[in-house]
Order: sequence, then C-alpha cells, then structure tokens
Amino acid sequence: MQLPYFDLSGKLALVSGGATGIGLGISEGLAEAGARVIVCSRRLEVCQQAAGQLAAKTGAQVQARSCDVTDEGQVDSLVAEVLAMSGGIDILVNCAGVGGSEKPILEMSSLEWDSVIDINLKGAYILSRAVAGPMMEAGRGGRIINVASVGAIIAYPNMSAYCASKGGLVQLTKVMALEWVRHAINVNAILPGYFETPMNTEFFASEAGRAAIKRQIPMRRLAQIEEIKGLAILLASPASSFMTGSAVVIDGGNTAW
Repeated sequence: MQLPYFDLSGKLALVSGGATGIGLGISEGLAEAGARVIVCSRRLEVCQQAAGQLAAKTGAQVQARSCDVTDEGQVDSLVAEVLAMSGGIDILVNCAGVGGSEKPILEMSSLEWDSVIDINLKGAYILSRAVAGPMMEAGRGGRIINVASVGAIIAYPNMSAYCASKGGLVQLTKVMALEWVRHAINVNAILPGYFETPMNTEFFASEAGRAAIKRQIPMRRLAQIEEIKGLAILLASPASSFMTGSAVVIDGGNTAW
C-alpha cells in the first residue's frame, strides 16, 4: 500500500553532519522515501564514501559536499551551489554537532565552550538562515529539522556547553517556526536519546555501560540508527503538515523517569 503523505519524491534534502551516526541514518531514511540527498560535513572524503553507499543501497541520487557550518562564507557558497544545481532546497536537516569536552564548568576554557556552541547552535542558525531565504523566495515552503538531544531537557554534569547548546537549539527551533510559519516553512526538532554509534559501542558493551542503560533507559537497550528514519521522514513529509515548533523526543523512555 502506498502512503503518499510520506512520499518525498522530487524533494531535495540537505543534511549537515549527514555522513555519520544519526545524520547518516536520517540521510538514508530521506533517500528511501524518494528524496534527492546532499550530505555535507567538514570531511569531504567521509561524505563521498557515505554518498556512494547510500546511492547504491537506496537507488536515490546522493551527493557529497564539504562545508564547515560555522563558516558563513562556506555555508553561503554551499547553498548557492546547491540552488544553482537544483533550483531549490526543500528539506534542511541540521545534524552537525559535537559533544565537546566533558569537564566541570570551572575547568572548561572559553575556547572549549565556544567550540561546542559554535557547531551545535550557531552552525544551525547560520545554515538555516542561508536556506530559509531562498525557500521563501521560491514560494513553495519547506521543512527544517534541527537535531538536538535529550540533553536539552536533562542536565548532565560536566556537559554544560553541550546541554546549553541543545537547549538553545530547541528554543531557536521555536523562534524559527514562529517567524517563518507564514511562508509555509515548518521547523521542528528531534531530541534523540542514546543511540548506538561507532563512537559509543565499546563503552556501552562494558559493565559500566550496561549499568547505565539499565539505570537510564526503560526499554533497557540503545536505539539503533535505523530507528531515527521514521521520525525524520515524518517531519520532512506532508504527514507533518500541521506540526511546527515541536520538539519530539525519541529516547526509549529516558525522559519519562
């Protein structure tokens, strides 16, 4: 049975941080739903490898680009190139992000703080601003999805910059939604909990990691990357036509404790 309200055929999606981890899962889901996808990050080779794998797996058109989302010049150049090539960006996913140094506030330098805020929060602002203008000019609306974290609503000791950046991203999502709603641009946030990625597999396989899963996640397991796809497709598709300014948690019940 076809479900046209989840169909992304003919849409172009730009996914920052789209070559690894949760961003890669989102890129794959959008491609499976019919979108053309451009994955970008600072590491072009990683993006090229991911794009090739996604294209072979999904049959969709997937391209790779290099971009540092904290650099306004690089962002403007990327958006201009994509617009010249495609005529419009329909879906933007801001997934570029870092965890940063796990340090107490009194031991964290201003440079360490700024690095996390710049990538996780300012980067989403810069890229969204660059894409929203052309979306408005095109007059056909669009979707912007900001990937935050349950760290936006749960405080984690020694992760002040990360939690602040993700909390700020949720509020930025709501302001964008209010400012751009009359242009049919829907802006929503995804707040993932613990997903299994190559970076954390070893820890969560340890005794301490297994204890953390049991203590913090009612489902008592980590999420798998493919489990982010459905939510991303929902927020990118006509199925979410009456959703904007929402912050949707996907965490196995972590925040329900």
